[in-house]
Amino acid sequence: MNNNYSADSIQVLKGLEAVRKRPGMYIGDTDDGHGLHHMVYEIVDNSIDEALAGYCKNIIVSLYKDGSVSVQDDGRGIPVDLHAGEKMSAAEVIMTQLHAGGKFSQNVYKVSGGLHGVGASVVNALSEWMVMTISRGGHEHTMEFNRGKTTKPIGIVGNTRKTGTKIHFLPDNTIFQNVVFEKKELANRFQELVFLNPGVRVTLIDKRSEEITEDLFFDEGGVVSFVKFLGKRKKPLHENIINIQQEGDNIALRCALMWTESYHESSLFFTNTIPQRDGGTHTMGFRSGLTRAIQQYLKENGSKTQQKINITGDDVREGITCVLSIHVADPKFSSQTKEKLVSSHVRSFVENAIYKKVGEWFEENPQVAKTILPRILNAASAREAARKARDMSRKQKTGIDFQVLKKLAGCSEKDPAKCELFLVEGDSAGGSAKQARNRFVQAVLPLRGKILNVEKARFDKMLSSAAITTLISALGTNIGEDFDIDKIKYHKVIIMTDADVDGKHILALLLTFFFRYMKPIIDRGYLYIAQPPLYGIKKQGKFIYVRDENALNDYILDIVSTKEFTQGDYVLTGSELKNYLKDIYSVKKILKSKPEVLRILLAAGIFDGNSLDQDIHGSRLINYLNDDRYTVQFSDYEWNLEFNNQGVRESMCFDIKSISGEDLQRLSTFTNKWSKIWTEDPIAFYDSCVASGRRGLVIQRYKGLGEMNPEDLSSTAMKSYVQVKIDHIDEADKICIDLMGESVEERRIFIEKNAAYAELDT
Repeated sequence: MNNNYSADSIQVLKGLEAVRKRPGMYIGDTDDGHGLHHMVYEIVDNSIDEALAGYCKNIIVSLYKDGSVSVQDDGRGIPVDLHAGEKMSAAEVIMTQLHAGGKFSQNVYKVSGGLHGVGASVVNALSEWMVMTISRGGHEHTMEFNRGKTTKPIGIVGNTRKTGTKIHFLPDNTIFQNVVFEKKELANRFQELVFLNPGVRVTLIDKRSEEITEDLFFDEGGVVSFVKFLGKRKKPLHENIINIQQEGDNIALRCALMWTESYHESSLFFTNTIPQRDGGTHTMGFRSGLTRAIQQYLKENGSKTQQKINITGDDVREGITCVLSIHVADPKFSSQTKEKLVSSHVRSFVENAIYKKVGEWFEENPQVAKTILPRILNAASAREAARKARDMSRKQKTGIDFQVLKKLAGCSEKDPAKCELFLVEGDSAGGSAKQARNRFVQAVLPLRGKILNVEKARFDKMLSSAAITTLISALGTNIGEDFDIDKIKYHKVIIMTDADVDGKHILALLLTFFFRYMKPIIDRGYLYIAQPPLYGIKKQGKFIYVRDENALNDYILDIVSTKEFTQGDYVLTGSELKNYLKDIYSVKKILKSKPEVLRILLAAGIFDGNSLDQDIHGSRLINYLNDDRYTVQFSDYEWNLEFNNQGVRESMCFDIKSISGEDLQRLSTFTNKWSKIWTEDPIAFYDSCVASGRRGLVIQRYKGLGEMNPEDLSSTAMKSYVQVKIDHIDEADKICIDLMGESVEERRIFIEKNAAYAELDT
């Protein structure tokens, strides 16, 4: 390293170089798939901006076998004429320079949702290649790029009567660790967009498998349909959804809401179709306006007894499902990620609109109001009955809560930013954890007794749970209307449960509690899940722990990679051998729940990314089998492999439709990368290598933290944990309802859909 700090040390990143140097600043995490999918959203958001301006009705997103994706719309088409200031076409300026685009001028877009005008150029910079096709002015223009640099200038390739833009790109695998698009992830966002932009059609075409699938997202019901969609797993208290629309100067409000029998609020807030996870001024306006409207209606129409009950915002919003969307010119956000709206004028506009419209709706629907008001009053009564929350607050002010002091093993550090709280199940694990902790910064709270399922319990019943009240006191935040995230005593709250099924169940119950009642702890990044070791490995007198099946596999592959293995004339060793085996392991997990014939097709090199062909792939399969007792039959989507064993026919059938486009793309990538090396079934080769690596190892599987001594616990589970994040709040809400709610049928459907991903505790 050169320690000289001079003018020569200053590096100037020109054009899009800064994007490739620090991609996470512009597109999000490039390792966990978030940034990869955000690439698509950036381009789609540009098409949505055209829709908001009234020029686009159709958006087509296509996924291809090579891992690329295209987004096509029927908007006006990106301008292709010469940009006077930059001396190049406007299209090239937009695609190669940050902060260039039409959304900076309100003459072009009154409202827009893109990421500060950087979206398209960032996608270009982070793509291995990009091809842009523009239909505008009677001509079709194309332009090509490579990692953000123009490789083929814009030119006319034909005539057309259509208008619009198509952007086709391949994410750069040197930037993104994972380059496989998940169809479900894209579908969730497109479903949101069509609800927020009624009349716009978004079509998702998956061309990665032999059977091309096409999903159309279209809705004309707007936010009302969105609320129906979010509330379909809940029992509504009233049939007609409240629909609020209000226009103002450079601002428009669309809001739909309904009350349900749930105990929890489910509200989503959007600005120019972009979601705000942290809310903002529109959220504050909605809550204030709704509370005022209910209080006023109760004052004018409630009985004298009802009028004496103090109604709070939490009471009003219990069980509510709501979607609020505003379109506003030049919105202001707290950060570039737009997760919190800070435009001050929005609050008063939203508050007044909600107050007026909800009040009018209650006046026009008095019978429905008679159903909703008792629900709100019951919530208030339950809150009053749950005075334990306020008692906790008073105890915390004096620093005394003797029940918690008995159970909590605290730490000497008083700065919350440096403190960690481990939540463990029972006294056995609690005793080990207390001995293992760093007493300066780590506290341990054993949770005794049954953890309550808060999804099925009201607020007052929840506070009758000793484990829950102990946890609330230890955290210091209080709960409900008294909740204050700034009073939290620990900036790392770590759930540490056993690795067995019971431990996972307790983990699910605690996650549900935090999601429903202490979500700001998750939003601030304070909640973590410990990763206790599942295996102990003894080798040559030494003992180590590994976290899970993947870590165990990685450890064994490290041993294997020190050896040499041959595949025909090819010698594999070191990192190349390990990478090959790791890729086989990933493929093996895909094949785990699939028919045996799929493994044979893989070994024969059938999944090469090309369409299945009777002559080419059929003869390749026969050559691989090298046995005239086999016969192969094809149909459009089905392969039938028959084996004649001394007159007895055994049949193996594979339906191409039974495998997802994502998995088919992974098999294709694996085949194209390694098929020149293997001379035998890759799975058999993997099993042989792993068996070699396991020789001399004694592997023990653990289920309880109490089985580990304090020293080992300190160096494993208490140092290894993952942060809890919520990417899609509506999806998280659905999972909580399905897994922890009242409906047995929804739970059965969820289990059937996800059974293939289960890791059985044996």
